[in-house]
Amino acid sequence: MNVVKVKDLIKYFGEFQALKGISFSVNEGEIYGLIGPNGAGKTTTFRIIAGLLTPSSGHVKVLDYDPGDRRVKRFISYLPEDAGAYRNITGYEFLKMVAELYFDKEDEYREALELGIELSGLGERLNDKMKTYSKGMKRRIQVARALMVKPKLTILDEPTAGLDVLHAKDIRDVIRDFARKYGTTVLLASHNMLEVEGLCDRIAMINEGRILIEGDVKQLLEMYDVKSLEELFIKLVRGEN
Repeated sequence: MNVVKVKDLIKYFGEFQALKGISFSVNEGEIYGLIGPNGAGKTTTFRIIAGLLTPSSGHVKVLDYDPGDRRVKRFISYLPEDAGAYRNITGYEFLKMVAELYFDKEDEYREALELGIELSGLGERLNDKMKTYSKGMKRRIQVARALMVKPKLTILDEPTAGLDVLHAKDIRDVIRDFARKYGTTVLLASHNMLEVEGLCDRIAMINEGRILIEGDVKQLLEMYDVKSLEELFIKLVRGEN
């Protein structure tokens, strides 16, 4: 089953064409990476899928609904790259607020809150105000926020951007383990092609608003006889055989 279907998607901002007819699909239960350099069109694509932007033309379906349809909103979770933090509340208070917004039933609320606490991995620091958190800690609690409600589709825009090696690995591990345990479909964007090789089942490479290639990571590496996605991207951009 396709959780996300994108067909011939075009987006203009004034006279600038950000997306130039891109197409890809995301299957249920997989971790799918939209990878490419900054400015390639990843964030624009994600905002359209999340229902925050309207495409100029083309078709997008999320769980067989149009993006932004109220019937699908409760089943998806979107974490933008620039997601901020509430400076003057604690991490625990933040997760508690998220659980209360999503769930009315006491048992569902408690389950979501406990899961958020576990996913954050912040321990006693959850009792500190978020203005005291490092960038890595803020990102961890935002990823926990996106996952704790057990969405059918989680959209993560550059979830490890700007983080050190250890925090980035921790977040990748959380995403991978969560997807495997709960069967959640994950759509993530990254400009770091090396880090997604061990995380994503399938990927689409995007550059200057166009999809260069889509497929299974291991099969693509074997097909093009390259050692990494970074090497494959360079090969495709340069038109090398």
